[in-house]
Amino acid sequence: MLGKIAAQCGHAAVGCYKRALKLCPSALSAWERTGCAKIAVKCPTEEEMHAILEKAKTKGIPVYLVEDAGRTQIAAGSQTVLGMGPAPVRVFEDVTSHLKLM
Repeated sequence: MLGKIAAQCGHAAVGCYKRALKLCPSALSAWERTGCAKIAVKCPTEEEMHAILEKAKTKGIPVYLVEDAGRTQIAAGSQTVLGMGPAPVRVFEDVTSHLKLM
């Protein structure tokens, strides 16, 4: 299962990168110049993940919601990972700061 989690997070990172390339290329360049930081946190419920998604959208944070293709142990269409960013750390403070690191 750890490999599955890593793969889903990889999909989210690539998805966010592609979105940021279109939506906020200067923020993407800044993120690349400063080390490409990534943080993984655990969200307890799918409902909370959707609430976080909406809050991130209102703040203008690029987002990418991963939906599993169903080729392995997770049902097709399951929403598994929400990728967000790049954005300055301060932007995430009231979006994900309450979640625990994985």
